Amino acid sequence: MGYQHTQHGYVILIALIAISVLYAFILTQTGWNLFILFIMALILFTLASFSTLQVIVDENHLRIKFGYGIFQKKFPLNDIAFVKKVRNRWYYGWGIRVGFWPYMWIYNVSGFDAIEMVMKNGKRYRIGTDQPGELEQAILQSIQ
Repeated sequence: MGYQHTQHGYVILIALIAISVLYAFILTQTGWNLFILFIMALILFTLASFSTLQVIVDENHLRIKFGYGIFQKKFPLNDIAFVKKVRNRWYYGWGIRVGFWPYMWIYNVSGFDAIEMVMKNGKRYRIGTDQPGELEQAILQSIQ
């Protein structure tokens, strides 16, 4: 059974639009300095790369991809010990984060719902999703 879903980070998209408008205003007031334009473009490019999170479960791997694919990660399904639905705390933030209690990597773009995977080597990962039940079931069916 396969699973594929893309979650959109609407707050990030709104921030991207607002910052673009702000940058356009700044450039019209200060002139077109090439260095400043490069820095602004880099910031917008980075923001855009975290505007969506695609999760794919196939026969062998769980794959995640942020935005247009600058950051991707895959997890072998046979390395997953267990998975469960969880709710992230507000201070975990969005993007790619490290949680320290317990130590885990967190990947999300919006909201607080997620699945938590514990690997056979003890490492923990949380993947944010707006379909936690469906993603949990897809992983459980794939690892059994």
